[in-house]
Amino acid sequence: MALASPGVPVPPVGVIRPIVDAALDTATPTPVPTPTADPDAVFTIVAAGDVLPHLPVIASARTTSGGYDFAPLLSPFDAWVQGADLALCHLETPVAPADGKPSGYPRFGSPVEIAQGLADAGWDGCSTASNHSADRGFAGIAATLEALDVAGMGHVGTARSAVEQGQPQLYILERAGQRLTVAHLAATYGTNGMPVDADKPWSVDLLDTARLVAQAEAARAAGADLVVASVHCCVEYVTEPTARQAEVAQALADSAVVDLMIGHHAHVPQPVARLEGGPGGLGMWVAYGLGNLLSNQDSECCVAGTESGLLLTAQVTSTGAFPAQGVEAGPARVTDVQWTPTTVDRRSGHRLHALVDIPGGTQALTPAEVATRAERVRAAAGTEAVERTRPTTPTGPEPLVVARTDVA
Repeated sequence: MALASPGVPVPPVGVIRPIVDAALDTATPTPVPTPTADPDAVFTIVAAGDVLPHLPVIASARTTSGGYDFAPLLSPFDAWVQGADLALCHLETPVAPADGKPSGYPRFGSPVEIAQGLADAGWDGCSTASNHSADRGFAGIAATLEALDVAGMGHVGTARSAVEQGQPQLYILERAGQRLTVAHLAATYGTNGMPVDADKPWSVDLLDTARLVAQAEAARAAGADLVVASVHCCVEYVTEPTARQAEVAQALADSAVVDLMIGHHAHVPQPVARLEGGPGGLGMWVAYGLGNLLSNQDSECCVAGTESGLLLTAQVTSTGAFPAQGVEAGPARVTDVQWTPTTVDRRSGHRLHALVDIPGGTQALTPAEVATRAERVRAAAGTEAVERTRPTTPTGPEPLVVARTDVA
């Protein structure tokens, strides 16, 4: 991935390639071919559940030298992340400040190595707004964003200044002669009663649907072709979306400026559905809850389903230009979504897997347990979107991560 310098202007979108007319053979005249449209620009976005490093997860990443290496935990899942054109994770916990030690529930603080581990696995950026955002105070928020910056990753949902808070995270993809900009927004329902510094109310994006819509409108006015919203809400350990989740999702769909909503916080998989509304009135997909991606939760501590999650794969298409008729490219639309069941093999050192990759089980998971987990995820996800059983393949170069700036 490439990292833009802070303050770099977003390149123009909807660039149309020059058209070269076919030369005519004057000796043997031939008909001029009927002008055809440029190819459609296509790419995929993947998103996954909560990255929630409990102390046992952190212990599994501990190295003999005293540091932390998350690659052994994450690498069994790499093909699914690296096959995407844009990969968005949800880092639920802050990074422990430099003067603090890693910590677990109820006041999390992850090792700084978690950011580079996610980047090395192929994730391009994370939402950071959660009920644990303020667990280690403003110092933890700043440490988290600094770690993600150093790793070359995007981030949104927490901020180090009011200026930074006012910016979406932008990703730019070059496809089929088009330059397409994806804006990522994020917000959380609260911070578990942990105080947000009174003089820094902008440091955590709290969920306000009208404000989220206004942010999406501003992003589109600034040139974003697609807007993705990550929402951390509402009740843990329940599969059925709450009334509040449904209310937020439908409001975003009705706004016609949000293309995709990604839900977090429930820690169990929830349904994937297509709502009426959306940009152009063509509908908006919502994943109410993607469950957990990496955690120490399962039925022994919590409820069945917390050991698993969903990897959401969204296909994006921007129609090609038809220069001969003066038709420009676009607009970009989410044209389809699929999901893939994921799980953590907690007893084998918190290894992350796509369940479809391990039908024969692992050293610690029997084939029957793998099948049970997969069926549980399938029941939760529902039937409006179909299951994906193979990773995607990148359709072009890695996205440009446009750095948010915290300086006016």
